[in-house]
Amino acid sequence: MMEDAKFFLKKFITKPSGLIGISIVAILIFSALMAEVISPYPPTKMGAGKRFSQPSSNYVLGTDEFGRDMLSRILHGSRLTLMIGATAVGISLSTGMFIGLIAAYRKGVLEQILMRGTDVLFSFTETLIALSCVAVLGPSLENAVIAVGIAGIPYYARICYSAALVESAKPYYEACIACGAGHFRLIVYHLLPNVLPTMIVVSTLGVSTAILAAAGLSFLGLGAQPPLPEWGYMLAGSRDYINRAPWLMTIPGVAIALTVLGFNLLGDGLRSALDPTEKN
Repeated sequence: MMEDAKFFLKKFITKPSGLIGISIVAILIFSALMAEVISPYPPTKMGAGKRFSQPSSNYVLGTDEFGRDMLSRILHGSRLTLMIGATAVGISLSTGMFIGLIAAYRKGVLEQILMRGTDVLFSFTETLIALSCVAVLGPSLENAVIAVGIAGIPYYARICYSAALVESAKPYYEACIACGAGHFRLIVYHLLPNVLPTMIVVSTLGVSTAILAAAGLSFLGLGAQPPLPEWGYMLAGSRDYINRAPWLMTIPGVAIALTVLGFNLLGDGLRSALDPTEKN
């Protein structure tokens, strides 16, 4: 086990993309954990400075139309970003893996029902599914996260189903069946551990998609509501001031772009490190 961990770490650190990605994600996590300590002002405090103060030594990232400190809002917004990504992917991953594993294991009628239902959902874009869910549940950050999580279920279900089918066709799996292994053992001890590396990589890449989707809903006014310092909502609120105070749109836009880039690079590094066919 230790040798496998050392081999994985060795492969991971030799990939520049993985190192850059994990560095960006680590900074994001640090900002989220330490936001209360390093933020100069509460994120919703109005009048912390003059309205539309440009970035300076007093206000590193400037202030917005209400005099709120942008640095404080960006730091606290990183908490919401991590929460959105982790929760939405958790909903998609857990439900999708359950559907995929059951469909690949049981086969027959149940397989057809589950996977044809997945195909039906695949005929709609994730954005359309998320918008429909928010329209039913109502506009709020929590409902937006749930909507994004539901929209991603077909994607994870299909990938898990494909990976589990490959594993169930291998000789070792057929040997386990011949030896009388039960349902629980076949799924938990044989299928699940072998599809997990693939799902870890996919879910890491999926975090960036979830963050973008939730930011898009907030931008449309269907996600985070004022005065939450959510980056998508901050983008939407700064549209009217792009000429007067361009930093109000630039700063949260750059924060979203760097976060998405970080998770994508991290996913690429994990993919390379977990791929047994890729040489060091």
